[in-house]
Amino acid sequence: MSENVPRVAVLLAAYNGMAWIEEQLDSILAQTHVNVSVYISVDPSTDGTEAWCSARAVGNPCVQLLPVAGPFGGAARNFFRLVRDVNFSTFDYVSFSDQDDIWYPDKLKRAVARLRADGLDAYSSNVVAFWPDGRRLLVDKAQPLVKWDYLFEAAGPGCTYVLTQSLATAFKDAVVARWGEVQGVSLHDWFCYAFARSAGFKWFIDPVPGMDYRQHAKNQVGVNAGAGSAVSRLRQVVDGWWFSQVKLISELTTVPSRAVSRRPGLSGRMSFVKLALRMRQCRRRQRDQLAFAVLCILMAVVGSAT
Repeated sequence: MSENVPRVAVLLAAYNGMAWIEEQLDSILAQTHVNVSVYISVDPSTDGTEAWCSARAVGNPCVQLLPVAGPFGGAARNFFRLVRDVNFSTFDYVSFSDQDDIWYPDKLKRAVARLRADGLDAYSSNVVAFWPDGRRLLVDKAQPLVKWDYLFEAAGPGCTYVLTQSLATAFKDAVVARWGEVQGVSLHDWFCYAFARSAGFKWFIDPVPGMDYRQHAKNQVGVNAGAGSAVSRLRQVVDGWWFSQVKLISELTTVPSRAVSRRPGLSGRMSFVKLALRMRQCRRRQRDQLAFAVLCILMAVVGSAT
């Protein structure tokens, strides 16, 4: 492959993924018009995932299995380990990957083309969710960015993220610098997006899907579709998990040189009322803005996350 072809480091976090990882890895290695190297970190598994990845890496310079470093207890910590331990200084781009999806052959090509054409730092995209029963659903995350959305949501599934080397390096430095605190972050993709936006990097969300996003019983984070999903997310808000993540990510992405006062307040009942009034600056999708406002008013009344 020509030396002028973009070099992309793909960081793949795995755990008990034998049912899907071969199809996922094959789709990554089949990417066109890019030079791909896959780095795999396996959270100690019971289904042979580590042994399979080790065998797949033998004789294949495009696949590297990192030494055992877990247990991590979740995908986010596994991804943070990859960000910290993989040397991607010789790559043009860094991409995140789950273990159970199917990438379209031009996924990375399309991302790189957009990043280069528009002078961007990061790319994510819509996906097509699919279920074992044959159902398929476009997951639309490509609404226009708003002022503070990064404090309250990610830029779509992390498995669509493609970062320039400069952004990936800056993110690595931030993760390493506050390693202990970062372990409390539950969603690495949300934190990555928040870091990028806070630091002034340019992000684009592509409305064109680049992959099939597998849905199954073992998804750590799946598609927000249906009543069951809505109830689960409401419970996360009521029990304080969601807002604790908001506050942690806000703290981790505060840039001293920038005017912190420009950010919305996150303490006290009145801060929730103000957030509700600023709903259009806090979430991208209209229906999410309305739900956000309702939840903020609820939190202002009950005061459980102050």
